[in-house]
Amino acid sequence: MKSGEKSFLVFGSPALGKSEIDEVHQCLESGWIGTGPRVAQFEEEFRKYKGVPHAVALNSCTAALHLSLLAAGISEGDEVITTPMTFCATVNSIIHAGGKPVLVDVEPDTFNIDVEAIERRITPKTKAILPVHFAGRPCKMDRLMEIASRHGLMVIEDCAHAIEAEYHGKKIGTFGDFGCFSFYVTKNVTTGEGGMLLARKEEHSVRAKRLGLHGMSQDAWKRFGDTGYKHYEVVEAGFKYNMMDMQAAIGIHQLRKVNEFRKRREEIWNAYTEAFAGLPITLPAAIEPNTVHSYHLYTLLIDEARCGVKRDEFLERMTREKIGVGVHYVSMTDHKFYQDKFGWKTEDYPHSTRIGRQTVSIPISPKLTDEDVLRIIQSVKRSLE
Repeated sequence: MKSGEKSFLVFGSPALGKSEIDEVHQCLESGWIGTGPRVAQFEEEFRKYKGVPHAVALNSCTAALHLSLLAAGISEGDEVITTPMTFCATVNSIIHAGGKPVLVDVEPDTFNIDVEAIERRITPKTKAILPVHFAGRPCKMDRLMEIASRHGLMVIEDCAHAIEAEYHGKKIGTFGDFGCFSFYVTKNVTTGEGGMLLARKEEHSVRAKRLGLHGMSQDAWKRFGDTGYKHYEVVEAGFKYNMMDMQAAIGIHQLRKVNEFRKRREEIWNAYTEAFAGLPITLPAAIEPNTVHSYHLYTLLIDEARCGVKRDEFLERMTREKIGVGVHYVSMTDHKFYQDKFGWKTEDYPHSTRIGRQTVSIPISPKLTDEDVLRIIQSVKRSLE
């Protein structure tokens, strides 16, 4: 990079410090880099942070979603209600479990599933509801759980964006039968790749842990520990979904900084909201009372008719400004694969279709300096000119 030239601000760049680096170093020196004591420690600390009885560390939130659906008993032909405004992993997990995803459009302001429209999509084949707490904003869980209870449905929360979120004094991921979290590199707590499954019932966590390691009856690290080799038995056909100690070594210290990181993202969120007020773009909705937002994504809606710039042109302009941007997300109904497989039509989901074609996410990592934030603000304004 030439002297005086600005560096590219990577979208979602993680804030990693000496504590994470030292723990990984110690992990490498220990010789135990696979699933072992650090994974167990991370599970325990996350379990306590959420105040739940059971937590299972995995290699992704996708794995957590898949195993939750299997542990919930979802099988061929069962319907699972979810949102079109999500990453494809949510829908794919339902498909891989043998279920059929049934979509309910989102609220136009919060981008979360329209809870009041859920009951209209419930049929005798419906077995579960899979809400997504979009961008870290909690769904209306009181009402959703009332509907699920009345219809005898399981609830699997996709909390990939919502580690710190709370709804009416209760932590997100603890309302439903399962809570699924992501520690992907851009997430509020990262392990590079990784996930966590919370389960209300012990039988569900036991099955999820077993399925996550080939369906074997013994944890890998317990089989090879210093207490002596333990024989195992394969009791069902499982998957290779376990987390490694090298990942957990990062997560242990990331989790301990979770409140510090959230406070910084809130500062950045407020700076953006103040700076962008009055611009011909749509900003995130205000935070609802008696909730805690995780501030995972800061999204702008770029409507060409309103601001004179196409969304994709705005993305290109921001990239030329050396600002990393994201799209969260193109609606599931706009992907040809799902259109062909399920017959989904964009016009049936007008809010998610519009949002997916206008949305842009700008950086909100706690790693950003005040100077970085000012750069991003100025770049947004220039890109709209």
